[in-house]
Amino acid sequence: MSTKTFLIIHGVVYTIFGLGLFFIPNLLWPNYGLELNDKYSVFLSQHTTIFLGGIAIISLLFRDVEEKSVYARKILTSLLWTNILGVIITLYAIYTGIFYGFGWSDPVFFALLSILSYIKLKHNQ
Repeated sequence: MSTKTFLIIHGVVYTIFGLGLFFIPNLLWPNYGLELNDKYSVFLSQHTTIFLGGIAIISLLFRDVEEKSVYARKILTSLLWTNILGVIITLYAIYTGIFYGFGWSDPVFFALLSILSYIKLKHNQ
């Protein structure tokens, strides 16, 4: 898979989750074991869209980065560390009992994106 294709897929995935957490948080979060019981928790979910959307925008704007360039390595390194952070935080949520039910899918999702980011980074060395 080319770096361009990877960045497009990465950006689209983050866009979908961002939009979901903004428009239908009451539908999504209970699948992970979380309750949104007031307007503040709904807003925090929507606030998360800032960061998910930002990662999506960065991924999509850098989709035309030249293969094996310093910029390709930098964007892929940043996405790798972002996804590793996602693995750590979501595993913590499972370990502490915050996430249950479909919550197992988040660390799997972030681990998969971490692996793909690592592979793309190695191909861009």
